[in-house]
Amino acid sequence: MHDSTVDRTTDGTGSLDHLTFEDVRKLDPAAKHRLHKKYLGEKVPTLREALVEVLKTNMTIYFDVKGHAAQASTALKEMYKEFPELYNRSIVCSFEPMVIFKMRQADQNVITALTHRPWSLSFHGNGKAKYDGYKQYVYMFLDVVLDWSHHAFLWKLLGVSAFLVQKNFISLDYARFWAERGVDVVAWTVNYADEKRYYENILQCHYITDTLIETCSPP
Repeated sequence: MHDSTVDRTTDGTGSLDHLTFEDVRKLDPAAKHRLHKKYLGEKVPTLREALVEVLKTNMTIYFDVKGHAAQASTALKEMYKEFPELYNRSIVCSFEPMVIFKMRQADQNVITALTHRPWSLSFHGNGKAKYDGYKQYVYMFLDVVLDWSHHAFLWKLLGVSAFLVQKNFISLDYARFWAERGVDVVAWTVNYADEKRYYENILQCHYITDTLIETCSPP
């Protein structure tokens, strides 16, 4: 699941922390998708079920880990043992450096990436402040420290191969900064034909997209 709740991506409601897998399994993950009529009867898969399905394709898999570093790295380690083709087909990425640290401890052969959006601790993606009063300034300070840490030493300390960055913060100079360090830049989330050409031809970096259909808004 991408979110901490099931509200946006299923026909259910509630926090994942309060649901068992059996509860989640009863939900319809296609209910709010624009192509829901083509995917009637779908169920939320286990990690293994999802891998079996995706490995039938030629896609690169991004394991976007939201937290629970120790549990996630243990589960992924087992998946890499069972499906060794993942070493050449996947990347483990996270906003949380501890996730990457634990994954590198579990298996140094796994390709890893840090995910970053400047001001992610203090502001929502729409630019709205997350906190009131002095607390907001504390988190803004922490954002400055985190941003500096990512670019100064965390990438090298953790041994990442890529840096996943919110697309608005990528420039030619920024792409060159990472290229000089042998780290690939991956932009997210790039959804329209014009911007896809810009990232491919001008910035010459990879990107993550929600859709291959230009006229379609993100899900």
